Amino acid sequence: MSGPLRIALAKGRLYQPAVARFAAAGIVIDPEPGRRLLIPSSDPAIEFLVVKPADVAVYVESGAADLGVTGTDVLRESEADVLEPLDLGFGACRLVVASPAAQPFPALPGGKTARVATKYPNLAWQHFARGGRPVEIIAVHGSVEVAPLLGLAHWIVDLVDTGNTLRANGLTERETILTVGAVLVANRASQKLKLEQHLRLMSRLG
Repeated sequence: MSGPLRIALAKGRLYQPAVARFAAAGIVIDPEPGRRLLIPSSDPAIEFLVVKPADVAVYVESGAADLGVTGTDVLRESEADVLEPLDLGFGACRLVVASPAAQPFPALPGGKTARVATKYPNLAWQHFARGGRPVEIIAVHGSVEVAPLLGLAHWIVDLVDTGNTLRANGLTERETILTVGAVLVANRASQKLKLEQHLRLMSRLG
């Protein structure tokens, strides 16, 4: 656990806001990393690793990264054993249940089991189980909104911001499962062994 702090950043919607947040704290990531997987920053004590969103918590939990920036949606879905020392205040959205406006909700007629398409099978199952509603979870990795249109599912569970994509596909929000935002996560052992470095970083980001 010696050496610079290694911070895992998620590709996609959280990447640019995360880079901007670190830059505002005086930690500028190299804008032209080339093929390097470990990317240096303007602070020699801090380096970055850019990975798929679902892998941030994996790298941090295992200790391959000291810290990471991830969304609470991905974090709760993975149930990773990491610390959450700081809410970063960006990436706000919602994980919701949605369905076509004409589709019966919260139950199908005749006691029929609803099929629910989602990229978040654990969170979806937990949500419906808490309400005592049996459902069939269909895990998908592409565009979830099309599932009801093609008859794959009755309802979906997905991440929404403005809701424009749902409305464009004839879907209506039914329930909110989770309010989502970007958080800084930390490896438990790293925070003990590099406590001063962690605290300095959080002070700059805070």
